[in-house]
Amino acid sequence: METQEAIETVTANMCALLKHKNENYGDSALNPTRIFSKSDASAGILIRLDDKMSRIMNSDELRQNDVWDVMGYLILLSISNGWFDYDENENSTSKERKNED
Repeated sequence: METQEAIETVTANMCALLKHKNENYGDSALNPTRIFSKSDASAGILIRLDDKMSRIMNSDELRQNDVWDVMGYLILLSISNGWFDYDENENSTSKERKNED
């Protein structure tokens, strides 16, 4: 499989997986019930990422599930932060932006 095709395959499968999990678990990542934690959605996702990374670091092997979970959480974090499109200037300082003009 060529790289471009592989990218399309993986991202399409990630989309399907996230939709499936959203159907099964509800919208708990982006709209948490906040029974015990009063954290916002982004903070909750970061906590889940920390937990997942800790499990990866303490494991003898990297599993496919681990990688897909991390990718999924990062996509949900992007959605939570309103990052729907990539803008390479988004994180540059105003000084850097002025120099680009």
